[in-house]
Order: sequence, then structure tokens, then C-alpha cells
Amino acid sequence: MGDPSGRRLYGRRKGKRLRPLQQALLRDDLPHVAIPPPKPGIVIDPASLFEPRPSAVWLEIGFGGGEHLIAQAKSHPEIGFIGCEPFINGVVSLLAARRREGVRNLRIHADDARPLLEALAPASLGRVFILFPDPWPKKRHHKRRFIQAVTLDLLGTRLRDGAELRLATDDADLALWMREQIGAHDAFEGPAGGPLGFAERPADWPPTRYERKALLRGARPAYLLYRRRPRQAGEGRTERP
Repeated sequence: MGDPSGRRLYGRRKGKRLRPLQQALLRDDLPHVAIPPPKPGIVIDPASLFEPRPSAVWLEIGFGGGEHLIAQAKSHPEIGFIGCEPFINGVVSLLAARRREGVRNLRIHADDARPLLEALAPASLGRVFILFPDPWPKKRHHKRRFIQAVTLDLLGTRLRDGAELRLATDDADLALWMREQIGAHDAFEGPAGGPLGFAERPADWPPTRYERKALLRGARPAYLLYRRRPRQAGEGRTERP
């Protein structure tokens, strides 16, 4: 399935058939928190999507079942959270948790994150999470990996100076790929914790089901934290053609 720019979105959109209660969540709850696909040329101030206006906006790309996103939103009620996830079953899980926990500082973009990133105003995000993304292990599929130069350009322009980019993976090859890609990009510094990142999940990173599965099969996840370097005088948009 593609998007208007001609990029292709890989991965599943749907899993198991939704039960009636899950369908009701999509019908009744999603419209109140949904961020629709942005129109061409539009610029979105993400803080304007929340009422009251938050002190900052944090974005999670590919939130899976939503455990991490809900935990962060509960811990930081002063922050606005945006979750991007095209897998509709994951969206339903997040909606159910939002209703159960009474979370109100959350918006959902149930689609590819890249068009939304392109529409966000520069320097408008305080933190971005990309946790346990698909590693696309075959070499011919590496172009499908989310962390690429072009997406790092987008992230670099949308993150505020000093903002955090947090990543996690249980795939050693993907961890190396992410370190190489981000290390070659001049918008970021890090990773914190040393050249390999953190060997243990920091205390303020809520766990996810993907992490638990990785630990059960004996894998050792890597946790990477980068910061947006301070912008130089006259630095503008660095997106690649």
C-alpha cells in the first residue's frame, strides 16, 4: 500500500478480525483523538492538537500495542503524546488502554508516520521514540528500515535543540545499522551510555511486549539515546531531495 508521495508502506495493516467491542472503539473513540492524513502543503503545530496546550509534544513511531505510550502519557500529564501506528489491531489496543486508564493527553495517527513528520512544524517535538521496529533482516529489505538518511533529516528538523531520540531493538544487526546511520548524521550526538548505548533499559523507559518476548527467548536488547545537536546560526531545513 502506498502513500501520495509514491513511498510504499511495508508491514501489516490488519491482524485478527476485530470483535464487536473493538469495532466500537474504532467507531466511538478514534474520531475524538485521530490525526487524519495531512493535506499537501499544510504545516501543523503539534501542540495545537491538544487542549489544554501541553508544555511539549512527544511522538512515538510504531507504538505496537501501546503499552509504552500509555505509560509515558500517564507519567507525564503535562506533555502531549502522538502515536503513529498503521496496524489497526495495535490502534485498538491503545484505544482500549486509553479508555481504561482515563488518558486524555494522547492523539493517534493510524497511518505511516512519514507524511505526518513532513507536515509538522520545524523544532516542534521534544522527544521521539522508535522502539523495537521491524528489523527487516534480509539485506535486500534494508531499504525498508525506518532509520534511513531521509527520515533522519526529517527527525533532525522536527526535533528541538537538545530533544531526545530514543530507540530500542533486540536485533544486533539493526542496532549496528541504527548506530551507523545516526552516527553519520550531523544533527545528532550520542548515543548516551557509550558507543553501544545502554545494555539495560533505563528506569524511565516503560517496557513493551516486544521487549518481554525478546528477553524470554534470550535476546539482549540495545537501548539507544541520542540528542538533537544545537542548531548552528543560519541552519535551515536539511531534507534530502
